[in-house]
Amino acid sequence: MSLKDKTIFITGASRGIGLAIAERCARDGANIVVAAKTDSPNPKLAGTIHSAAEAIEKAGGRALPVVCDIRDEASVEAAVQAAVDRFGGIDIVVNNASAIYPRGTADTPMKRYDLMHQVNARGTFLVTQKCLPYLEKAENPHILALSPPLDMREMWFEPHVAYTSAKYGMSLCILGWAGEFRGKIAANAIWPRTAVATAAIANVLAGEDAFRNCRKPEILADTAYLVLNKSKDFTGNFLIDDSFLVSEGVTDLDQYAVDPTQELLPDFFVPEEPEAPQGVNIMKISLSH
Repeated sequence: MSLKDKTIFITGASRGIGLAIAERCARDGANIVVAAKTDSPNPKLAGTIHSAAEAIEKAGGRALPVVCDIRDEASVEAAVQAAVDRFGGIDIVVNNASAIYPRGTADTPMKRYDLMHQVNARGTFLVTQKCLPYLEKAENPHILALSPPLDMREMWFEPHVAYTSAKYGMSLCILGWAGEFRGKIAANAIWPRTAVATAAIANVLAGEDAFRNCRKPEILADTAYLVLNKSKDFTGNFLIDDSFLVSEGVTDLDQYAVDPTQELLPDFFVPEEPEAPQGVNIMKISLSH
């Protein structure tokens, strides 16, 4: 298994899960396109495309930091062209960038609704569409999204219709692409069983105090790495991180916990199946409520 010399276009890779995936792939010697908006430091959000590029190159990869607003077609086209000019093509697209505002209908301003749908559903579609001509030429191309299983029950929509529909929009793309490109390009989604210690938890949901009940972004990095090393015939899967890792032979899940002594906070949209692996201690409450 190796991603050496593969070119991976990752949205939202300046921090958090996107950066963790980038660093894991970089350890193989992959080329990473850091496509994100943060060009200069933000006091509220650690990380820029430039600091991410430094981390990627330190990990053993080659990095191209590109300012990219995935809501803007011209911006995406320019980022894709920059990637091709630098590395000669694109083998993998990781649709990681996401906007979150999990509130009820009356409490969701339309600008927030628009942002979530433009970034999550439309952005995923747009980035993949612009990368498609190069994926079609790649040896073992993959499309990967950080999006949940499609479990169409009221319980997932009722607390936050706008956010759920935007995230499910990403998953609907994966469902469709698995069929549209079967035999040519793999299309899969990965999703965390538990909350992950990122800026979204700290700034939007529960504050940094909740980090002790989270897992580290590395659990999704390892999940993505294993998926991206699969054949392009491995497609149409909606994978929960810990269950997939166990199925691939990973036995130590405690390594991913911020504090292994604490119960883990369940993430949004995690169905009853597959069950949590043996020994995983999940709280009875969830982010959804």
